[in-house]
Amino acid sequence: MTAAAGNAVHALSTIRHWVFDMDGTLTMAVHDFAAIRHALQIAAEEDILDHIAALPEAAAQAKRAWLLDHERALAEDALPAPGAVKLLRTLAADGCRVGILTRNDHALAKLTLHAIGVGELFDDADIIGRDEAVPKPSPDGLQQHLRRWGIAAAGAVMVGDHAYDLECGRAAGTHTVLVNLPENPWPGRADWHFADCRALLAAWQAA
Repeated sequence: MTAAAGNAVHALSTIRHWVFDMDGTLTMAVHDFAAIRHALQIAAEEDILDHIAALPEAAAQAKRAWLLDHERALAEDALPAPGAVKLLRTLAADGCRVGILTRNDHALAKLTLHAIGVGELFDDADIIGRDEAVPKPSPDGLQQHLRRWGIAAAGAVMVGDHAYDLECGRAAGTHTVLVNLPENPWPGRADWHFADCRALLAAWQAA
């Protein structure tokens, strides 16, 4: 490990406030977004939530209902991503604060977290879904966490598996971690990149 790499890992070990994306970060990725767009008649280049938000209320309500039912089935069968449960439990045991920022529904986020065995680690207020904040990549939800915890952005890290998570963290001024991708397709947006949560925990513990 180079001196620069060692300093970076040491900086990671000092962070006491962790905000996690959920689907694909703490859980095994199962959402087939192409199939969802097809079912909801949304163009491939469109953001699903933005598309629904722009519809007239009746049409938006119908598509939200379909999406909620689809996501509920996925939440009930959610499986933890490699190392995610141990990472969360280790951070919590060490006194770190953990929160969720997801583009999923709040109630389904809670269902998912219980399904993978970590629901008790999160206060209800520390779970922010798409109805409590402007969805990522907006920094709104992350900024809500910072305000509620009473900390500066530099004291927190946003952990996720998508460019939206990294863009959200960058916009809010927090540190950023990319996990669960073998390569980083968004160079320069993540402060740290790990193969999975096991590698992230190992780096955090090694510092």
